[in-house]
Amino acid sequence: MKVHIVDYLIIAIYFVFVLAVGFALRKRVRTSDDFFLSGRSIPSWITGLAFMAANLGALEVMGMVANGAKYGMFTNHFYWVGAIPAMLFVGIFMMPFYYGSRVRSVPEYLKLRFNEATRGVNAISFAILTVLMSGINIYAMALVFKLMLNWSMDMSIILSAGVVLVYIFFGGLTSSIYNEVLQFFLIVLGLLPLAILGLMNAGGFSGLAARLPEGFLHTWSTLDKASHNPMGIEWVGMVMGLGFVLSFGYWCTDFLVIQRALAARDMTAARNTPLIAAVPKMLFPFLVTLPGLLAIALIPKALGGNYNLALPLMLERYYPSGLLGVGLTALLASFMSGMAGNVTAFNTVWTYDIYQSYIRPRGTDQHYLWMGKMATIVGVLISVATAYIVMRFSNLMDYMQLLFSFFNAPLFATFLLGMFWKRATPWGAFSGLVSGTLAAVGHYLITIAGILQYPSDMAGNFYRAIYAWSICFGVTIVVSFFTKPRKQKELVGLVYSLTPRVREEGVSWYKRPLFLAIVIGVLTIILNIIFW
Repeated sequence: MKVHIVDYLIIAIYFVFVLAVGFALRKRVRTSDDFFLSGRSIPSWITGLAFMAANLGALEVMGMVANGAKYGMFTNHFYWVGAIPAMLFVGIFMMPFYYGSRVRSVPEYLKLRFNEATRGVNAISFAILTVLMSGINIYAMALVFKLMLNWSMDMSIILSAGVVLVYIFFGGLTSSIYNEVLQFFLIVLGLLPLAILGLMNAGGFSGLAARLPEGFLHTWSTLDKASHNPMGIEWVGMVMGLGFVLSFGYWCTDFLVIQRALAARDMTAARNTPLIAAVPKMLFPFLVTLPGLLAIALIPKALGGNYNLALPLMLERYYPSGLLGVGLTALLASFMSGMAGNVTAFNTVWTYDIYQSYIRPRGTDQHYLWMGKMATIVGVLISVATAYIVMRFSNLMDYMQLLFSFFNAPLFATFLLGMFWKRATPWGAFSGLVSGTLAAVGHYLITIAGILQYPSDMAGNFYRAIYAWSICFGVTIVVSFFTKPRKQKELVGLVYSLTPRVREEGVSWYKRPLFLAIVIGVLTIILNIIFW
């Protein structure tokens, strides 16, 4: 790829700017609460965009473009079925528990609702998940450096990890949030021209449709049988696997995104955070699915079956000098955003839920601030190591959904029962969470051994998530009937039936979470109908 001096200059300006943000915010980080939760002082429009941008890593950009090339319009399900309903649910129903109980992390809520053992299992598994996910973003960024700048993978991995390390180390979550907002706008600016230029070259939507394989422009109409669509899934697996278990398991329990809402300045702002994020999330298929469709239609031979190359090759083909620099910067912004989100979640869970709970429970606030910074360094180093695991997978999204089926799917069953069934017991939750996780691992092992086969890796991920959730749900209920529940007075503010409803007096009707959720829900249904 011919990268000119102006492209390098644009990339360099971006790197300098994000580092400057972290350095400028260092004076605002005086306590551990400032470092991990931004002092709970951020406006909802900022936390909303950060909530969205924290998910804009390799998953959202290269992964979704790769999905567009591999699965066609079925990729839209990751937004309109696999994201929006869960984002509305967490804003309306779950955020009052998280924000109202003043917990500092998702595992801490599990401690309050159940016991220390359940919290410990979730904290350790989530710490593992974050560094694995962070490694995906490092790998994707290094791949872009290698393909477009001809740098070695090792050098690219070290550079990308180093930049993120510096601005989180100095500015903590606040630096990450403000950089995520900047990165969100850069990603839109960098991807929108690609969709427009590629569509013009294809001859519009009609020309694109004529070049695509059969079934690539449908979302629901070919879900009657697995053999009728490129993903090899039918509507039960799509709705239950992606739309319910994986989707709700991620958006409702993953501390990576919940942490952004916890930084909001009040309850209404916290509840509106995922709802504000849902608006751009609803429209993002036009920026990521469409370039993937264009790649498989216009440059199928160049891909060579490696769908992760779809976005870099499209940038190479359609972006001239200058605009290429913007596109590359958008890619780098997305990877850094995803990595930073995982690292800030990792350092918080490690410090509060593992280090403070089991290693040094009576340290000073300044000591935990220091430990958070040390955890940032260690988290980045582990992420660098996990980046090399990603090289075994030809599609980033397949790998990510595999991880979610292990960690998030069973966890959602635990949260669902914990928040809405007061009879769920501490040891029921612990047994269910462990059983569900082991079920996912067992399902994966018999799949790779060839004992159980699916039409695609993604279909296997969806059904693995269903099994993990179902086993966790069932085991939790059974064990709860044979073990002692918590006293009801201990569950006030932690269980829906025992918690006073949130009152939003003085908030305009059009700013209330329920109104926003209804509007977004209706628009999402309309989009599903249009692209049936």
